[in-house]
Amino acid sequence: MHQDELFTVNPDVAPPPEPVAATEPPPPPPGSPLAVRMRPRTLGEVVGQQHLLGEGAPLRRLVEGAAPASVLLYGPPGTGKTTLANLVSTATGRRFVALSALSAGVKEVRGVIEEAKRRRRYNGENTVLFIDEVHRFSKTQQDALLGAVEDRTVLLVAATTENPSFSVVSPLLSRSLVLQLRPLTDGDIRDLLGRALTDERGLGGEFTLTDEAMAHLVRLAAGDARRALTALEAAADAASATRSPTIELATVESTVDKAAVRYDRDGDQHYDVISAFIKSIRGSDADAALHYLARMIEAGEDPRFIARRLVVHASEDIGLADPTALQAAVAAAHAVQFIGMPEGRLALAQATLHLATAPKSNAVITAIDSALADVRSGGVGTVPPHLRDGHYAGAEKLGNAQGYRYPHSVAEGVLAQQYPPDELVGRDYYEPTQRGAERALAERVPRLRRTIRGG
Repeated sequence: MHQDELFTVNPDVAPPPEPVAATEPPPPPPGSPLAVRMRPRTLGEVVGQQHLLGEGAPLRRLVEGAAPASVLLYGPPGTGKTTLANLVSTATGRRFVALSALSAGVKEVRGVIEEAKRRRRYNGENTVLFIDEVHRFSKTQQDALLGAVEDRTVLLVAATTENPSFSVVSPLLSRSLVLQLRPLTDGDIRDLLGRALTDERGLGGEFTLTDEAMAHLVRLAAGDARRALTALEAAADAASATRSPTIELATVESTVDKAAVRYDRDGDQHYDVISAFIKSIRGSDADAALHYLARMIEAGEDPRFIARRLVVHASEDIGLADPTALQAAVAAAHAVQFIGMPEGRLALAQATLHLATAPKSNAVITAIDSALADVRSGGVGTVPPHLRDGHYAGAEKLGNAQGYRYPHSVAEGVLAQQYPPDELVGRDYYEPTQRGAERALAERVPRLRRTIRGG
């Protein structure tokens, strides 16, 4: 044996360096993005996810170091999955290792596990393994984690934007606690932006944000903290270039390449845009209708409100000129309720195009409003005796249902008989137009009236 080999240290048996005691995470390097600099250092700085972070909640217990268990954090981007993984590591004094499923393979996973075994064997140091986008791991890659998760060689914190029930193998799923994170609320995003403006880690009070700019940033974020902070940082850089201490709406628009939709859900814009939307459909301008639909969607209008207006419009301005219009509108309303947004925009757009291009008729609303006007003015009258209910004792003695003629007893299915009260005989409410499917009704309805009235 060569002399040098006598003094070679075997890395598989040599103890690693002594672990460093858990402390507050070191500050990010200079020039780090605002979203990185503002990453919460303690549980108290985390915004949102109160359903998981309340007293005694599983995620709070995990972050505080109690009842260690591997977890799958399932939720949309920018809701704090990486932050919470870091907090688990910091709070428990565990070594933190992060892998991305986009770049790591089985070799990297096994390397982390072997290093975790060595550290635990020689100095009792435990490891938190954070895997981002775990749903992108193949079955083989996920299976490579099973043993280490089972014996807690590593405390796995995996993040995914996909439903883990469909994207994570069953054995790993059964060994982990699945916690669903929710998009941040508008209030959460406002708090986050306010803190970034004043905190020394953020913009340190150098800038103020107008109410309009704040509202636009909140809309842009759509519940994503990272997106909100990235947009704020870009706007602050633009304001700094012009030596302006105030970040205006125009500054935000110029930096994020997305104009604000001036739309107040409780103000004039709300009523003006929905009015223009309906009038464009009524006027058969499909392109204008889609424009106003897009404005409402982009501004965050409740899609259920839009769907309800389409249902109303289908009867009010189309009616029997296209009997399928109401079906299309109701289907869109159900689709929005069932699948939500953003996919629900497709059903809304389809119904909008259907209604805008359909033949128009206001005969339905005219008919019912005329009938209501007569009723409200006292034009009620009594129900003709032969139409009254005859299914109770004594009805026959009152003359009820006597002389009623059954339409199906004749080949045509229509026969002469009085249906309205005496006061309203000959009163016409429904007047079909010559448009769409009502053209046929415009010929049929007068014939029916003549037969029924014996004319």
